[in-house]
Amino acid sequence: MTGSNVIKCDKFLRHTPAAVWKALTDPDLHACWWAAGDVRPVVGHRFTLDMGNFGSQPCEVTEVRDERLLVSRFAEGTLDTTITWRLEPEGSGTRLFLTHAGFDLDSPMGRQAYQGMGHGWPHVLDRLDTVLGDTA
Repeated sequence: MTGSNVIKCDKFLRHTPAAVWKALTDPDLHACWWAAGDVRPVVGHRFTLDMGNFGSQPCEVTEVRDERLLVSRFAEGTLDTTITWRLEPEGSGTRLFLTHAGFDLDSPMGRQAYQGMGHGWPHVLDRLDTVLGDTA
């Protein structure tokens, strides 16, 4: 986590960019490591993610480069943040970079979300790694 309103994480995954991309963009796999929702790598695609106690969060895909980049608006109307997934081949695996930006640190909800997600994202990435290992 950084000192601004941006959360940054990266994780090396021992899986190809194609396998990581599939986990990011296949709704069934996505539900196994983060949240259920009709995610698709299509610019302009609107979907919701079931965030359990935090409710359904509306999202929209804003940028796609197959097996390289997926950018979505997250929690439109409440948090209004942006999540960027960037994949880089590294050896026989993939370095996955996550940037979650745009938290309003002047609002109590924005600060709480920033703190919670700052601590939570590393665990989510660990679950992604586990799901990828289970599907290999």
